[in-house]
Amino acid sequence: MATLVFQVFIKQWDKGQRLDVDIAARDKLACGYQVLAEPEFLIFGHPCIIDQHSINFASDQSSKYINRPLKKSMLADGAIKLERFIISESISGSIPESVDKQSLSLEYQAENQEVVKVANFSLDKGWIQVKYNWRYRVETENKIFWQYEELVLNVALVSQLDNKYFLTTDANAVYNFEASI
Repeated sequence: MATLVFQVFIKQWDKGQRLDVDIAARDKLACGYQVLAEPEFLIFGHPCIIDQHSINFASDQSSKYINRPLKKSMLADGAIKLERFIISESISGSIPESVDKQSLSLEYQAENQEVVKVANFSLDKGWIQVKYNWRYRVETENKIFWQYEELVLNVALVSQLDNKYFLTTDANAVYNFEASI
C-alpha cells in the first residue's frame, strides 16, 4: 500500500533577522530531511506521515527549535487541510488501466484569499515542494512583535517508504507563494 508523506520544515525569525546576512543563513538550510515520523493515520486510504522539522532564528530564542503545532483539519468535502495546503482526491478518466488511477490534488490558500491550484501528484511520479513566507502578530509578556516564518512542504505518494527519500531524489516541481510581509 502506498504511503502519503508530508514533510514540513518551518524557519522562524523576528524583525531583527531581516538583513542580507540573515537571509543568506536561512537560505543555506536544506529543504529536505530524513523522514523521522511513522504513519499515524489514513488519508484517502493511504497510511499518512506528517514529519515536522523546524528551526528558530529569533534573537530572543529560548530554544533553537520550534514546537508549534501544525494546523490540521478535514473539510466538509472530505479534503484535508494542513496549514495553508489543501489535499484532495482527483479523478481522471484519461489514465490508462495499467497506471494507479488515484491522483491527489494539492492546492494553496492564504488567509482570506482564493484557493490556488498547485499540482496533481500520484504514485511514484516524484515529489512536490511548496514554500511560502508570512508573518503574524505575537503577544508575549505584554509586548507585541511580528514573528516571520517560511514554511516548506514536501509531498510524496510512494509505494515503498525510504526515510532518505527527500535527500536522495530531486523535487519534481517547486512552487513559491509570497505573502505580503
